Amino acid sequence: MKRIILLLTAFCFYQTSSFAQKGIPVIKAGSKQVDIRQDGEVTKNAWSIVPEEKLDVFTTSARYVTFYTDIDSISYTVDPKVGTYDFIILLNGKDSARTRIKYQPSRLEMLKGAEAYNYDDKRFIPEFSYQSQDNPNLVRIRKELNLDSIAGKGGELSRIFNLLHWVHLLVKHDGNSNNPTLKNAIDLIKVCKAENRGVNCRMLATILNECYLAMGIQSRYITCMPKETKFDDCHVINMVYSKDLNKWIWIDPTFDAYVMDNQGNLLGIQEVRERLIKGLPLVLNADANWNRETLQSKKGYLENYMAKNLYRLQTPLISEYDTETWKSGKEVTYVELLPLDGIEQAPQKLEQTNNQTGVKFTYYKTNNPALFWTKPVK
Repeated sequence: MKRIILLLTAFCFYQTSSFAQKGIPVIKAGSKQVDIRQDGEVTKNAWSIVPEEKLDVFTTSARYVTFYTDIDSISYTVDPKVGTYDFIILLNGKDSARTRIKYQPSRLEMLKGAEAYNYDDKRFIPEFSYQSQDNPNLVRIRKELNLDSIAGKGGELSRIFNLLHWVHLLVKHDGNSNNPTLKNAIDLIKVCKAENRGVNCRMLATILNECYLAMGIQSRYITCMPKETKFDDCHVINMVYSKDLNKWIWIDPTFDAYVMDNQGNLLGIQEVRERLIKGLPLVLNADANWNRETLQSKKGYLENYMAKNLYRLQTPLISEYDTETWKSGKEVTYVELLPLDGIEQAPQKLEQTNNQTGVKFTYYKTNNPALFWTKPVK
């Protein structure tokens, strides 16, 4: 028995020594769960030790990182120029898990690298337009959904916010749901009630957009996308034109959110993007929330989530009823605003027809925010 213990002790000593000889630090653990501190913020059970992995990589944009096992810890001051830091977690004195901390720029840092646009980009884009509230389908939405009562008799901003809050409370957000076949305000609300279900952010923005148009308030929904051309997550919100303020304002029905500067002035999407890049003050409304369950913070919602999704922006050319109900022979045009940073800039115009739906899609690209954010013709 003593000989076996001595052999095991020698093996563990040899194993630890061999790591040390390679210049790789070793920390000990008795449990697979690890807490991680990033720039002063600790996340419990943020990491699970997996000795079976050849190399387990933890990516971070933090400059100060600490791994805490149940009995040990290791800290690094992360230098972006160095990029990676390797160490060993020795689990229960026998299983070694080679672990790497790898620096990657935060989404906010990536956005800051995409500040530059080209205001001299004169490539042709058709004019944006907004369906009249007199359109029979919008008249029907206004009447069937009782929008006059919901919007109220207050001023323009009061009506804009009353409609925002109503849609947010009426329909739950469910990012994993399949979109219904009919994608207009009346049918989307009807399906959600009948099936006791929610819809994704795109459908919520569609409902709210049609309600605004039905009330004579010009708006568009905006697909906010990350730098990657292939992605699993983006976000869709509304840009709403306030005649009283003579500007676009940020309206997000998924999170019941709007954004202000430190003086309380309402901001539009482009203004929020610019202020994030320049580090200027931003204020998120205090009651911004997800499904009436989770309050949103400025850091989480704006500096993390939306910083990722404000890299490039896309919107329909025509803001109208039933834009995304696909019917054979239908034509839909989208315009995308791109920064000058390294992403796909061409072709400037692309036409495609979906073989399954028979819908023709036209896509325009521009680097000119002045064209993308042009105000509605009075």
